[in-house]
Amino acid sequence: MLAAMGAEPRLRIVRLLLAAHPHGMVVGEIAAELGIADSTLTHHLATLRRVGLVTVRHEGTQRRHMADIAALAALLGFLYAECCTRNQAVDPRSVVCCR
Repeated sequence: MLAAMGAEPRLRIVRLLLAAHPHGMVVGEIAAELGIADSTLTHHLATLRRVGLVTVRHEGTQRRHMADIAALAALLGFLYAECCTRNQAVDPRSVVCCR
């Protein structure tokens, strides 16, 4: 998951889909918003789906893409646990939390 989001266009896609949560966006909307060619966008979305960060719902001939909130929460939980609680490389009190 981290490797997939390590590419700047994929990170931008995930951020955009998080902003569009819970409704998600169709490919044309994502392409227009980010200025990414459809063929390139399709490749990035496939990578994000393959690692479980994005889900897709078919709506007729269109595909609506949504950020997988549960997967992102699990990823953040893993990072928090590894960095802040298990080896205490980061002071848990320094992590900004949104409640």
